[in-house]
Amino acid sequence: MSLRLKTIIGIACIEAVLLILLVSMTLNYLRTTNYEALTKRASTTITLFATTTKDAVLSYDLASLDAFVREVLKNPDLVYARVIGPDKSIFAQSGDAAVLQQPFIADHSVETVTDGVFDAFAEISEGGQVYGRVEIGLDISSMNATIVEAENRSALIAVVEMSLVALFSFLLGGYLTKQLNVLHSAAKSISDGDLNIHVSVRGRDEIADVADAFNTMVDNLREASASRDQFENDLKELNRSLEQRVLVRTEELRTKNAELEQATRDIKEAQAKLLHSEKMASVGVLAAGVAHEINNPIAFIMSNLQSLKQYTHNYRSLIEAYEEASSLTEPDERAAQQQKIQQMYDEYDVEFINEDLDDLLGDSIEGAERVRDIVKGLREFSHIDTVSAQSQCDLNECIKSTLKVVNNELKYHCDIKTELNELPLTYCCPGQINQVLLNLLLNAGQAIEGKGRITVRSVQRDNKLEIEVEDTGTGIPAEQIEKIFDPFYTSKPVGKGTGLGLAISYGIIHEHNGELRVTSEPGKGSCFTISLPLIRELAISE
Repeated sequence: MSLRLKTIIGIACIEAVLLILLVSMTLNYLRTTNYEALTKRASTTITLFATTTKDAVLSYDLASLDAFVREVLKNPDLVYARVIGPDKSIFAQSGDAAVLQQPFIADHSVETVTDGVFDAFAEISEGGQVYGRVEIGLDISSMNATIVEAENRSALIAVVEMSLVALFSFLLGGYLTKQLNVLHSAAKSISDGDLNIHVSVRGRDEIADVADAFNTMVDNLREASASRDQFENDLKELNRSLEQRVLVRTEELRTKNAELEQATRDIKEAQAKLLHSEKMASVGVLAAGVAHEINNPIAFIMSNLQSLKQYTHNYRSLIEAYEEASSLTEPDERAAQQQKIQQMYDEYDVEFINEDLDDLLGDSIEGAERVRDIVKGLREFSHIDTVSAQSQCDLNECIKSTLKVVNNELKYHCDIKTELNELPLTYCCPGQINQVLLNLLLNAGQAIEGKGRITVRSVQRDNKLEIEVEDTGTGIPAEQIEKIFDPFYTSKPVGKGTGLGLAISYGIIHEHNGELRVTSEPGKGSCFTISLPLIRELAISE
């Protein structure tokens, strides 16, 4: 659709809508005012007619009523008039005979009139008693004809106005499209690469301004094109020199990248050694207690072995005596040997030995298992873990194994309470998690002065597995909370801590994509929370 047609249709539609609204509102106002005027005239006429005829109706003066009816019919547009008595008998009437023959139906509004006559009535009453009524009919055909004529004239005016508007739109659209075609042809020439085009400027209107701006744009494009050609030549020359620079810079970056990778490997190796050193330091803190923990079962194992050695010697003596008795043939000799065996049986208290053997063996086995568990725990904690050494494990087992190692250090001044909920298996580095738990438990024990309690909890919250280590120690001041995870920061006396335990623990949990949080209140204790993501399947690195 062309711009000219769009302009004509658009302006015609707008003009049509406005004319329809204007004509509708005008005709509606004309119709309403005429209808209201007719209704008021009918009301005034019928009221005056009822008042005039009231005395004649009361006195049954039919001659006067006929005169009143003829007089009222002199009003223009009045079709008929009628006076009815109290028994609905007609006292007087005059007007159009055809209308008078029709039954009277009062009209409440002009819009409801269907026969061209507006019928109205008024009652004649005295002292609240109705003695009759008067009826009149007003002709509305002339008024309707006037309204129809107004509608026709309005429609004619609207048609003439829309025609003039369409003609103006046609002329304006033609002018605009002609000028735009010139600009379109010039723009197409520019798109084809011809920058020597020039649009002739005529007049002083906005189209002329656009044409002038178009010429200015062409001039600027011509200058920009020349500058661009120069820049392209310069850029080609620069590219030739940059290629060599890029090759040199690439080689430098490759060398730097190799150095950076080596530095990264050195840092990871140093980090692993630092973690191992911190583990060994933690184990060193436990060394004395662990030695005492091992010495106790070793001591009673050695004692039991001494007793078992003596019991073995007694059993061998009895066996030798029995073997000697079995080789004797003389009754007297056999009887003497039996008596000797009985004396040895009573002397060795064989019944007690038999009862004591099970206890000695059970205690020895239990003591050996305790030593085995302690050594196993120490071996796990002294192992160097790497990030890639992840395996599927139960965090509750990490808690239990750590508590076995740290138990002797804490049991004399701390009551250890566990609240372990069932947890799903997850992938992590068990040794590193053990190291974090060991640091938290040792710190909790050192924070308790005198007698206190340490509570270890485990729980699953959505896709997170959490471990809480809560103590009833001295707590951490608010100004130190933000510093406790900083390397080499410690609130312990000189020689009592390196300040690396919590920093390393924080790094381990961060490498597991988890969180290590702390809440504390001075004088009431602290609670450290380990939050780890639940990993059911280990991602395979490409």
